[in-house]
Amino acid sequence: MKLLSNDPDNYPDAPREGIRRILEKHTGKKLDKKKPVPTEDIEWIRMGTTVATNALLERTGSRTLFVVTKGLRDLLSIGNQSRPKIFDLTLKRAQALNEKVVEIDERVILLPPSHLDLHKDLETPPPFYSPTNKVVKSTTGDWIEILKEPNEEEIREDLKRIREEEGIESVSICLLHSYAFPLHEEMVGQICKSLGFHQISLSSHLMPMIKILPRAQTATLDAYLTPLIRDYLESFCGGFDDPEMKKVDVSFMMSDGGLCQMDKFCGFKSILSGPAGGVVGYAKSAYDSAHKTPLIGFDMGGTSTDVSRYDGRFSHVYDTETAGVVIQAPQLDINTVAAGGGSKLRFQNGLLTVGPDSVGAHPGPVCYRKGGSLSVTDANLFLGRLLPPFFPNIFGPTEDQPLDKEATAAAFHQLETEVNLELKASGTSMTAEELALGFIRVANEAMSRPIRSITEAKGHSAGDHILVCFGGAGPQHACAIARNLMVRRVLLPRFSGILSAFGLGLADFVHEVQQPVSLEYRPDVFALVLERVEDMKKTIKDQMQARGLKVREERGAEEKKEGQIDWQIFLNMRYDGTNTSLMVDTLPLHQNDIGHYLESFVARYKKEFGFLIEGRSVRIDDIRVRASVSSSTFVPSHIPSQADEPVAICETPVVFEDEETGKPLTLTTKVFDLKLLGSGAIIKGPSIILNDTSTYLIDPSSTASVLENGDVLVEVFP
Repeated sequence: MKLLSNDPDNYPDAPREGIRRILEKHTGKKLDKKKPVPTEDIEWIRMGTTVATNALLERTGSRTLFVVTKGLRDLLSIGNQSRPKIFDLTLKRAQALNEKVVEIDERVILLPPSHLDLHKDLETPPPFYSPTNKVVKSTTGDWIEILKEPNEEEIREDLKRIREEEGIESVSICLLHSYAFPLHEEMVGQICKSLGFHQISLSSHLMPMIKILPRAQTATLDAYLTPLIRDYLESFCGGFDDPEMKKVDVSFMMSDGGLCQMDKFCGFKSILSGPAGGVVGYAKSAYDSAHKTPLIGFDMGGTSTDVSRYDGRFSHVYDTETAGVVIQAPQLDINTVAAGGGSKLRFQNGLLTVGPDSVGAHPGPVCYRKGGSLSVTDANLFLGRLLPPFFPNIFGPTEDQPLDKEATAAAFHQLETEVNLELKASGTSMTAEELALGFIRVANEAMSRPIRSITEAKGHSAGDHILVCFGGAGPQHACAIARNLMVRRVLLPRFSGILSAFGLGLADFVHEVQQPVSLEYRPDVFALVLERVEDMKKTIKDQMQARGLKVREERGAEEKKEGQIDWQIFLNMRYDGTNTSLMVDTLPLHQNDIGHYLESFVARYKKEFGFLIEGRSVRIDDIRVRASVSSSTFVPSHIPSQADEPVAICETPVVFEDEETGKPLTLTTKVFDLKLLGSGAIIKGPSIILNDTSTYLIDPSSTASVLENGDVLVEVFP
């Protein structure tokens, strides 16, 4: 079932409305829209959301106070001094997330190695700066000298004044070296709690890693977005007959591709919550572990297109920038471009432009019957690639009308008149079909660029991959995108229109623990690392069991069973004396082998930077343990085979691009219903394959075959 994500005239919340309609279909009972949705037939709900992402892009999060060590009040404003567009004379700096700043007069330092070597025979080294200072051991094993203790009364007065005068209820706290010495942050956090701040985000608790700027930005992002997420969750759950959801397990997709329970879902984990489900969906349903052919995920939605890569393991990044904010947290490596089915079409300064702004779901494209603007969806409809009779009648003010192809055609002919008036002086002209095809070409090129960034820019040939196209609009552009990238095989999943939701059902519950260390990478030290890892594993198991998750460890099973834990151990490593670290993992069989971590680090360093620092020791800054607990009982389906010739349900004219002239070429195209096709069915282009949630376009030089699980594999020929 698919609904418009935003239709305020007919329902306040799309996910809850979808649940209501599914319950109606499942139980056969009519449920009043104006009454709370009953939960008696609901066991669990899994969701992905873009609420936090949109709030970050639009800067509509919670008013936030930033608490930092004295002398660093401008830390977030200065940032890292990067200049992404050095020739842009009108470049505007991204708006800061924090509204106010409070400085804390406190200071700690790490004792220098030379000082420690001088007093290596002592159990506790003396202070470096003053004999009256206290020296304590940090969580990393380093020695910390406390130069200035924070004054609790002064801090309380400053925070109370801000709380009362400004009414700010969210606070982020980031102090120098708190990744190794969190006590001062925790003290400030307790004061904030006693004063009634609703959201308190400590950098040392969220992401205890070296480098104060990304820690500060991550904590501030969390304080800025978490209240918004909490309000959304209260609003969503408030529409059920049990607002506390005591008997329903509600979980959310995190940016790293794992699920977490509702009360643990927070701002800095939510930025990629929406697209992450699609990555999990194609990774778990389309990857062939026997052939190990890597996949490119192409998720084309209404506002944007998300692309990713999967080669048997999820690719994570740990330092990312979104809307001018650096986030220091594990996220799936997803590239996004502002081109989707809802991207606006314009003719500006003699050029065809697609996006970046979107017409949205309300009022939406012209064909939605709500007074919208021309979009990529309209172009596909005008060219005959979408068939209104086979679409659900959910459009118009009363949600009961089909797509309006006549209105779309009228809008394109109006644009044709306007464009030709502008082109008259040059002696050229364009037909409405040429305009629509031109917009499609522009959109396809825009969507191909991020795919090149995750493949060719990182040393992978796009042609060695299978392109997996999903999302509502993806399968209509699949063959053209593949041809742009010289990819010869395209996979169109059976659940392509709802693959992100399908991925939520396949996703694992993920728990992570990260600890900072400061160790040289040596055989004798690695034993200490393994001890830390075992302690962290125990912490994770205790947390899982406390939350009611049934966990077990089984070795040797080919397929992961429900409740089985899959462990991943990461070391954040760097060359001594350098500033750039790499989060390194290795194969499960080698996680206790020191040599394989070093090999992985050296190989990645060489690949990313093109050189190695010979003779330099390697240091470990952090240990990260990630536990994935399988919660899916999904069993791949098998459809009956088909030996006879597939029978089309109808034929329709579709406009393609002539490969020789580039001009519009209208071809009679057979239309097939995927539900009526068996495995082994071969369909030659041009053709359209209809699915319940998407429309597949097979161009004239391609051939599609139906696989035994119901997916469609397309061979794209040059």
